[in-house]
Amino acid sequence: MSERLSERINNVTPSATLEMAAKARELRAAGKDIIGLSLGEPDFNTPDYIKEAAIQAVNEDYNSYTPVDGYVELKDAIITKFDRDNGLRYERSQIVVSTGAKQSLYNVAQVILNKGDEVILPCPYWVSYSDIVKLADGVPVEVPTSIDNDFKMTPEQLEAAISPKTKMLWYSSPCNPSGSIYSKEELRALADVLQKHPQIIVVSDEIYEHINYGVTAHASMAEFEDMYERTVTVNGVAKAFAMTGWRIGYIGAPSYIARACNKLQGQVTSGANCIAQRAVITALTESPSRISYMVDEFKVRRSLILGLLNGIDGFKCNSPEGAFYVYPDVTAYFGKTINGVTINNASDFAMYLLEHANVATVTGDAFGNGASIRISYAAAEKEIREAIKRIKNALAG
Repeated sequence: MSERLSERINNVTPSATLEMAAKARELRAAGKDIIGLSLGEPDFNTPDYIKEAAIQAVNEDYNSYTPVDGYVELKDAIITKFDRDNGLRYERSQIVVSTGAKQSLYNVAQVILNKGDEVILPCPYWVSYSDIVKLADGVPVEVPTSIDNDFKMTPEQLEAAISPKTKMLWYSSPCNPSGSIYSKEELRALADVLQKHPQIIVVSDEIYEHINYGVTAHASMAEFEDMYERTVTVNGVAKAFAMTGWRIGYIGAPSYIARACNKLQGQVTSGANCIAQRAVITALTESPSRISYMVDEFKVRRSLILGLLNGIDGFKCNSPEGAFYVYPDVTAYFGKTINGVTINNASDFAMYLLEHANVATVTGDAFGNGASIRISYAAAEKEIREAIKRIKNALAG
C-alpha cells in the first residue's frame, strides 16, 4: 500500500540504529542472548539531583502547556550554560527548546532549506542528517573522510564540495559515530573557507560536548566573531546527563532563525514536556563536574574496548577523543567468506555479527562511510568483554 503514501515518506530511510535495535529485540524475544552495542544510550541512570528537580515540579503542579520555545527560566539556564561552557552570548530570542536535539535539527532544516539547496555532510555523519535534509527537499552532499585523517574534513575538501547551490554545512563534534573532535584551529581553518561563501549557514551539533577525554578541548564554530551570525549551535541533555528519554534539546541561533523555528514548532509539537523542562533547568545550572563520573567511566571503557578490538586481526581503530563509540575500519573482511557467509560490505559485516556472534552493531553505510561499523561502549564492562570475545570467535570461522 506504499503507493498511497507520499513520495516524501517513501524516500525516507529508516534510522539504522533504531532498526538494528528493533532486530536485536526480536531476536531476544525469540530466545537469543543478544548483546546490544548499537544504540547511543548511556547505561547510567539520570542523576538524583535532576530527578529530584522533576519530582519537585510534579509536586508544584507543573502540568500546563509550555511556551513553544521553552520556559523563560530554562532559556536563561541555557544562556548561562552557553556563556559558562562555550563563551557564547545569546539572548532569549535566540534560544528555542525542542523535543530532543533531533527535532532541533529538523526545525533548522525546514526553515532554511528550499528545494534543491545543498547541505555539506562530512562523512561519517550521524544517521539522521541525510534524511532530515531530504525531508526538507534539500540535497545531501557527502564529503568522504577516512580513519587515516581521524575522520575529519579538511579545508580543501570543504572548498571542493561547495557549489552555487550550497546552503548549509552540518557536522558534529565530538562526532557520532567516530568520536573525533575538531580543534579550535581546525574549525578556524574551515571558517576561513566559509568566509568566501557568505550564503552558507553552519549547523554545529554539540550533543556530546561534555563526553570529552581531554585530548582536544571542545570548541564551537560560533565562538568566531565572523561566524556567530551564520552558526546554529545544537545541544541537549540526552547523552552527557543520561536523559535520553526526557527528550529535551535546544539551539542557540541568529534571532531570525530562532523565530522561524519557533513558528514551525508552534504548528507541529508546540512546547516540550513541562516536567522535563523543569528538570533540565537544574541539569544545566549545576556544574558539569557533577556528571564527570560518567565521563570517567566511559574513558575506562574506551581503553578496554580499544584494547580488545586491536587484538582482532582485520580491525583498524582510531582512538576516539569523545562520545562513546568506536568506529573501526573493517574493509579487511570485505570479499571474505566466513562460516559460509560472504561479506561484501559493512552492512553484511554488521548482520553477520548479529547472526553469528549475537552482537548488535551498526553498519557504517548508515553514516555515509561504508568502510566501518559503529560499536557503542555505553554498556557495562562485562558486556563489552563478552561481546568482543564473541566477535573474535565468530570471525575466526
